[in-house]
Amino acid sequence: MRQQRNGFTLIELVITMAIIGLLASAAFPLTSMVMQREKESELRAALREIRGAIDAYKDAVDQGRITMEADKSGYPANLKLLYEGVADASRPDNAVIYFIRRLPRDPFFPDGKAAPEDTWGLRSYASPPDSPQAGDDVFDVYSLSGGKGLNGVPYHDW
Repeated sequence: MRQQRNGFTLIELVITMAIIGLLASAAFPLTSMVMQREKESELRAALREIRGAIDAYKDAVDQGRITMEADKSGYPANLKLLYEGVADASRPDNAVIYFIRRLPRDPFFPDGKAAPEDTWGLRSYASPPDSPQAGDDVFDVYSLSGGKGLNGVPYHDW
């Protein structure tokens, strides 16, 4: 005896549900990979933006637009200087030079309430490349995430 519900047999409904479940389970890893790829794209863009601002700050120091003490490297003392700005020493009115509109967050940082400057690891000019450490200036930034990218390279090394 075949039971019918809305024109379908119970067996047809079970088979349909099984197919939908199978397709959904196959789509989940794809969705997860797409989300990871989006975050990786955000990370690349954020690193490029911050590193560009750090380089622009150093160029402004080299051009004499920002005063620097003789024993300093010429890189910003912290990331806030990039968006809070510094006085332009080459102009009589000391207009402020801004290097970035806002500091992007590390998309892989787990705490969404942390200040953007707290989401990045900092490397000073004096620290070695294989062991980045914070110091008197900010020469580079890196992700604090312990994860690996889809390319197999740890985010820390991007």
